[in-house]
Amino acid sequence: MSKVKAGGSSKNIHKSPGQRLGVKRFGGQTVRKGEVLVRQTGATKIAGEGTYISKNFTIHADKDGVVEFKKVKKGLFTGKTAPRTQVLVK
Repeated sequence: MSKVKAGGSSKNIHKSPGQRLGVKRFGGQTVRKGEVLVRQTGATKIAGEGTYISKNFTIHADKDGVVEFKKVKKGLFTGKTAPRTQVLVK
């Protein structure tokens, strides 16, 4: 006979909240300096003119203006190019 009852499997035990990632200000919206434009994991979108990227890859507005999104090709370390979205404030 077993000395311990069956442990079983536990589901839904992860209680960490969502990170609230995504685009916070869309194209054509006016922004002020320092506002968060995009929260992301990794550099899926890249910072362009009038923006800067912080330590956790969040893109902020560097000046007051209007948000724009532009498709660009980014050169990778291997020599390949990958499509990326560039965030601009003009």
